[in-house]
Amino acid sequence: MGFGIGESLVVLAIVVLLFGGKKLPQLGSSLGKAIQNFKKGLGEEDEQSTDKDDDKKSLK
Repeated sequence: MGFGIGESLVVLAIVVLLFGGKKLPQLGSSLGKAIQNFKKGLGEEDEQSTDKDDDKKSLK
């Protein structure tokens, strides 16, 4: 009951039909950069929250 090879191939075929073969590398690159920026943003949020926690502890 998972996401297998057959389902992956169907999704890949739909993506190729929608975007065309020439745009796939550009689409992949853009998606990779977006994910990288998202993870970077999450990391910065974690750093800010730990800084706030440290500030609260120092006030007590």
